[in-house]
Amino acid sequence: MTDDHRGRSTRLDAAVRDRGIDAPADSALADASGPDSGPRVARVPEQHVHDTFSVEGIDTKRREGLLEAVLRDRDGVSAASATARNGTVGVHHDPSVSRDDIRETLTACGLVVDPADRAFEARRASQFASARVAVAVLFGLMVATPYIAVLYPTRIEWLFYDPMTVSYLQSLLDSRMATHFFVNLGALSGIAFLVACAPRIRRALGALAEGRLTTDALFVGGVAGLFAYSTAAAFTGFDGTVHYDLVAYAVAGATLWAHFGAADPAAEDHGAAESAGSAPDAEVAEGELADGDPVAMTDGGQ
Repeated sequence: MTDDHRGRSTRLDAAVRDRGIDAPADSALADASGPDSGPRVARVPEQHVHDTFSVEGIDTKRREGLLEAVLRDRDGVSAASATARNGTVGVHHDPSVSRDDIRETLTACGLVVDPADRAFEARRASQFASARVAVAVLFGLMVATPYIAVLYPTRIEWLFYDPMTVSYLQSLLDSRMATHFFVNLGALSGIAFLVACAPRIRRALGALAEGRLTTDALFVGGVAGLFAYSTAAAFTGFDGTVHYDLVAYAVAGATLWAHFGAADPAAEDHGAAESAGSAPDAEVAEGELADGDPVAMTDGGQ
């Protein structure tokens, strides 16, 4: 179990004191997290290797900075970066320093270190989550744009002063062009639903297979039903309204809420934790390094 950092000293603070490290000031952390802050740069000897750890317990900007300072203070470590956003720590170190040695340092600081494969899984999950948000937002915009330009004016024509324009748009919807129009909208909203809501769909199917009715199952069933209704209205003789726009809005809203709204309560104490590279500038590793040594971009363990 990780240390309680709320107003009390933790094992990470103790490690900083024992090593005689100057703790980064809160003002320095605030400056480093500004809009103009970029990746921190540290020179890394060519023979140094890089390891990534998935940890629990880094939940404030101060703890990110303290942990990086402790790691860089170790002999054989040339650069280190930590981030609470995806719970990872990246360390560049000499091959003589084993992964287990770094793990012991992290554990001594009161952090829970996951197995090696969890670090990769955490990073991949974070990347997939960001990709799902991008798909939901971009595809949602591509669905909303033709609705705003063509369909909404015909449905709320009393808001528009030019009845001829509305009549022209309605004639387009009554022509054969409408088939291609709705095919594109159906494809965009369907792909957005399957890609952006894939985890929710899997959870819903798993719950239904166990005979449980969950909120995920209700959401997936509602969106799927609305999509089927719109498809029937667009391509059959069924006289209904095509609501691919509502499908796209529901997908985008649910995806954004899952990514940003349903945050872990511990993360709410540091709202700026999503800015990469927000810890203080990393100092150049001690010792003389040749100008040709590789440069590590320590951007928060991503």
